[in-house]
Amino acid sequence: MISGGLPTVFVSDMDRAIRFFTETLGLTLEQRFGNDWASIKTLNGLSIGLHPASQESPAGRKGSITIGFNLDEPIDKAVDRLKKQGVRFTKEIFEDGSSRIAHFADPDGNEFYIIELRAEWQKYAPNASAAPVA
Repeated sequence: MISGGLPTVFVSDMDRAIRFFTETLGLTLEQRFGNDWASIKTLNGLSIGLHPASQESPAGRKGSITIGFNLDEPIDKAVDRLKKQGVRFTKEIFEDGSSRIAHFADPDGNEFYIIELRAEWQKYAPNASAAPVA
């Protein structure tokens, strides 16, 4: 059985990508092997691999993958803070019945999002936000 996984993001500049994920988004650098590989980690344990882009796996190919990050603060506060740090949001905060979502891109144009779940949906996502939408 599969017991875990590691989403991989293809990047054009390893130093720039690591700075974005650690300094801008606040994730932790787990390991780095020069410009060949790095992994970063969220507080709840999600690890993401950073791999150099290639012709077969270019950086920033829109629509092929997206990674969402749960929040431990209200989404409005997170969006304001990240905008001040230079994050470019690609859409306004989207609201549906279960959550509020804001999409953004890394320096290569890879798509990501942050999500704040409504309180009644917390039971379906045990690693979700500690600051749910009321």
